[in-house]
Amino acid sequence: MAGTEAVSAAVNRRRFLLASGATAAAGVAGTSAGAFLPRQRQQPAVEPAARTVAQRPPRSAPRAAPYALTTLETTARLGGSAHTGTYRRMVSGPGWPLVVRKELATPGAGRQDRRTPLACFVQFTDLHLADVQNPLRTEFLRSRGASSWRAQEALTVAGAVALVEQVNALGGGPNTRLRPAFVMTTGDNVDNNSAIELEWFLTVMSGGRITPNTGDPRAYEGAQNSGLPLYWHPGDPHLRDLDKRRGLPLIPGFLEAATRPITSPGLRIPWYSTVGNHDDLPGGCLSPALNDFAVGSRKLLSVSAADAAAYAKALGSGDDPKSEVLKAILTRNAASARTVTADERRRLCTPHDYLAAHLDPAHAGAGPVGHGYTQDNLDGERMYYSFKVAENVLGISIDTTYRSGHYEGSLGGDQLRWLERTLAAHSSRSYDADGRLVRNTGADDAHILVFSHHHSPSMTRRPDAARTDEPRHDGAEVIALLGRFPNVVAWINGHSHVNRITPHAHVTPARSFWEVNTASHVDYPHHARLIELTDNGDGTVSLFTTLVESAAPHHTARDFDDLSAVGLASLYREVAYNAPGLAESMKGGVQEGWAGGAGDRNAELVVAGGPATA
Repeated sequence: MAGTEAVSAAVNRRRFLLASGATAAAGVAGTSAGAFLPRQRQQPAVEPAARTVAQRPPRSAPRAAPYALTTLETTARLGGSAHTGTYRRMVSGPGWPLVVRKELATPGAGRQDRRTPLACFVQFTDLHLADVQNPLRTEFLRSRGASSWRAQEALTVAGAVALVEQVNALGGGPNTRLRPAFVMTTGDNVDNNSAIELEWFLTVMSGGRITPNTGDPRAYEGAQNSGLPLYWHPGDPHLRDLDKRRGLPLIPGFLEAATRPITSPGLRIPWYSTVGNHDDLPGGCLSPALNDFAVGSRKLLSVSAADAAAYAKALGSGDDPKSEVLKAILTRNAASARTVTADERRRLCTPHDYLAAHLDPAHAGAGPVGHGYTQDNLDGERMYYSFKVAENVLGISIDTTYRSGHYEGSLGGDQLRWLERTLAAHSSRSYDADGRLVRNTGADDAHILVFSHHHSPSMTRRPDAARTDEPRHDGAEVIALLGRFPNVVAWINGHSHVNRITPHAHVTPARSFWEVNTASHVDYPHHARLIELTDNGDGTVSLFTTLVESAAPHHTARDFDDLSAVGLASLYREVAYNAPGLAESMKGGVQEGWAGGAGDRNAELVVAGGPATA
């Protein structure tokens, strides 16, 4: 697969990943890239970046911290030769350059010597910590295409722990020398909206011991020892399953290692949380009324072609908010489903449950208690808030999820009005919807960063079946609102599982901002972002977006016999990079449909702002 076919397959795979927690069934009617990804655009030219802080610190920088190891120095790549079939091993490759993006403002000469560092933090997104034995998962969609199930999902906890370890090891940011002050997660922290996954996530972030196993504490009960050749059976030397035929290795002891206890050190810096559709809904798109199936003892792993097609059609249309189609399939096929150990810990989380768990002092970690949420949020079940990023820098976390079964995003009217009030309260000037200048007397002017799970193309006006009396507002409306406030620097989000940075230019340069969309940590390319903000002292500010990998070594064990926590985290990355169709479509170790172009990875995003435009 190459060229247009590769990009199309990547989009289709992402669409149903977002919809169901399983990757996409190929050939589903109505699948459209436009619903999730911005149109492909010409990548900006790579301008030789100004000297980095590592070469010459800005005069206003604090005493230098150790330089942060990022993808500026080295990246994980697929090697040139296959292990067997199409499976390729990981190697260390060259780093990616820093690209200066100047669509919204002209970068000033000498700005690297005038810069005042303002903020430094890390973005996690789409961790998708998954209980792969959950009976409500819909792995059976793999019958419609090899890319509709992830072989690496049993290792999500090990991968997330390695990411935490990497953040703890970061020194100063490469452009400011500031140490990261916090981590912001932009949603889909878990995969199935279950209580046990939420506990795993909170423990990964705040520290503690995790046993990534449910049901029978003595045995794994899922797709990967089911005997069905549809799934990779890493410990079965006799079954020639679909994935072994395409090169995935035999790894005795894999499932035992994947489900044994692991300890997370927890982040040594504060962290904040933003909710995603998988945090709010089972599978990211299903009805909360399916709780009995989630905690039950029947796990459906194989269905007829007609049932698979019916469920795929329901996902594609998004017109089944009560999940009646899936409920009927699960009920009709209960007798042929695998018997597993029922587990109440798989119960679905309500918004109240989600907020209360964040506010539990046992999960405070490095703080703050609630991780952005407060008792007021809990009382009103409101999952949006603002917080201080740094001096004169405001963060706003918004809730873009539907509360009934759908994977798309939107904002309700109450939240949109709250967002407008919050922006106005921290802006010395703004514009009304007709473009007329409005002055807000006495307001403090702050650089504003907005965080959400959904990116703008995935936000629609679809009515929310759980809040039918409330009109919904789409991504275009959010862009228009943010553009009314000149001090908005960026909107930072996830959901697409693709790296994409988009300039939003309004009537004047001062009313423009960047949308920074970051790929997931469950699929290739497995990156977080280190984000730095500087005042350039010339009427512009720069937002630096540097990708960061987990602490896991690029190289996995030669004979796949390192099943330690570190070895599993390396294997997690390698298997993800070998997803069906992905390895074949990579050039130079990069599949740009997901990793993005050079300007979507390590970038300096210049925008009007700072004292000269006040």
